[in-house]
Amino acid sequence: MKKLDLLLSLSLSLVSLMGYAQTAAVADTTKNWTIHGENTFLINQSSFSNWASGGVNSIAGNILFNYDFNYKKNKLTWDNKVILGYGLSKQQNIGVRKNDDRLILNSLLGYKASQYWLYTFYANFQTQFAKGYQYSGDKKSLLSDFLSPAYLTLGPGFAYKRSDNFRVNISPFASRLIIVQNDTLSSKGAFGVDKNKHLRYEFGASLDAYYKVNLVENISFENILKLYSNYLDKPQNIYTDYTANLFMKVNKFVTVNAGVQLLYDDNTDIPILGANGAPSGDTKRALQVKQIFGAGFTYKF
Repeated sequence: MKKLDLLLSLSLSLVSLMGYAQTAAVADTTKNWTIHGENTFLINQSSFSNWASGGVNSIAGNILFNYDFNYKKNKLTWDNKVILGYGLSKQQNIGVRKNDDRLILNSLLGYKASQYWLYTFYANFQTQFAKGYQYSGDKKSLLSDFLSPAYLTLGPGFAYKRSDNFRVNISPFASRLIIVQNDTLSSKGAFGVDKNKHLRYEFGASLDAYYKVNLVENISFENILKLYSNYLDKPQNIYTDYTANLFMKVNKFVTVNAGVQLLYDDNTDIPILGANGAPSGDTKRALQVKQIFGAGFTYKF
């Protein structure tokens, strides 16, 4: 519970700080720059007392910061997005565990070729803040860590950009670096790197797409898709990362958010659990699914 209290305090502090920074930034920017973003704190809770059907008491809190820094002058555009997310949940008799952890940086430099088409160079960086574990009773085994993995993808390409809410970027010659900084994980050859190595290089084709639509008043639906095919090793096994977010606005500050992420990575081995819930020692390649739902406070600028 102390960690959840800390999460709430941190979110409120950061919201105040970002609000102050945004005010200063607006005063200093020129008309070529547009800066906007969202600070969101979500919470969901369930409690049971003498409930015949049973149930587990739980509480969860999530922080999400989503910022856009976009530059446009004549035929030149430079779109930058920063996504920071972290969440913790506490269930009765289980303890505190994280339910969200992401640090994503996107940058797309474009030069206008026609009304909706651009020549581009893009870069994407993804990692997480804290360690992730596989739990089995009171025991846990390390699965991931900060910069373990981290993914850096970059390369030239072309994009179709209808608006800030609809764009597709394709890079047929994209380099991708997979970083595993943690020695324990690198010694196992986690995330596709060779054993005792910290870096894997891939060269292939990538596609990044973004589409956001207003379904009805105060309800919007966001889609984010990332695909990558490695020419150097099993190009048919395409890395796929799809995220769908539904935003429902109650009023100026209160929102209800629901999200699902579907991820397939041929370089990631998923532990197989035995009948007793303990890791069996075997692994598999499978579709990874993450869902988040909650109501909370959102500050937009």
